[in-house]
Formats: sequence, C-alpha cells, structure tokens
Amino acid sequence: MTGNPFAPPSAIVADVGSAQVLSSKPPFFAVSLLKLVVLSICTFGIYELYWFYKNWQLIKDREGSTISPALRAVFAVFFCYQCLARIGDFATPALAKSRLAAGPLAVGWILTTLLNRLPGGYGLAALLAVAFLVPVQSRANQINEAVSPGHDPNSRFTFWNWVLVVCGLILVPLAVVGTFVTPT
Repeated sequence: MTGNPFAPPSAIVADVGSAQVLSSKPPFFAVSLLKLVVLSICTFGIYELYWFYKNWQLIKDREGSTISPALRAVFAVFFCYQCLARIGDFATPALAKSRLAAGPLAVGWILTTLLNRLPGGYGLAALLAVAFLVPVQSRANQINEAVSPGHDPNSRFTFWNWVLVVCGLILVPLAVVGTFVTPT
C-alpha cells in the first residue's frame, strides 16, 4: 500500500444518488437532427408539438411533477422557454459546461411559428421554426448519450414517418405553389 491512507480520493466521483444517473432511460426525447427537421417540415410544424410533448413527458416522469405534457405541448408558445431551459440547464458530469441560449431560441421559435398567420407566401416562413429547435435537440442528444450510452437514438424513419414524409412531399410544394398562384 502506497500513499496516505487518510488522503481524500483523487478520482472524479459522480453523484450516484441522483435519479438521472441511476436511470438507464434517456432524460430527453431522442431523435436525430435530420429526422426532426424532415418531419417538422413535412407535417407543417405538428411534429414540433409532438417533440414538446415527448420532452415534457420525460421531464414529468423524471421530476415527479404533476404537469400535463399534452397541455404544455398544445400551448407550446407559452411553455417552450421552460422546456428549452430545462434541457439547457441539465447538468451531467460527463459533459463540459455549455450554456444553451434558451431565451433567444424560445423567442425565435415563437416568432417564427407565429409567422404562419401572415398572408400569402410569408406564412410559409413558419416552416423554418424548427431551426430554433436544432441546437436544443443537439444538446439533448449529447445529454442522452452521456447519461444513457447506447440508447436508441431514434434516427431511423418508421413506416408512419415515411407516410408523413410522402404526404409532406406532396403537400409542401402544393402549399408553396398555392400561395403564389392568383385565383382567376
């Protein structure tokens, strides 16, 4: 035996008592960035509401709170900052400290989502709202991999995902053309 037996340990020790370290389930909704963008555009932003729902569901389970994930998803305009902040503030010893600008990302997502109320082709700019969720999902994927290595990254398109993509490939171009064609 070498060294001082009364010296404090020199190894880095994680807080094993926390629920997030003990759980093998990823703390946030796992989805690839490509799948998030494609499904958000093809569903005209409805997939973003599903994304909020799944994240709120995992937050509720992890924190043991009484929130309603469905209501928070439906009213995502009012609750998106809290969701993005929880993802940005999630601490895990395996990742370097990096701040996610939840405030500007939430404001950007809200404003871009509300663009769908604009007349003509300007309303289609709302399809770009997903761009404000990409850095958040990137951070969530890093957290998920650090906390639950080897989890399913949800990067494969399922049959129903492909149905949505095909419908979107038909409807999105029709919506673009329809906004620029004047009725006679």
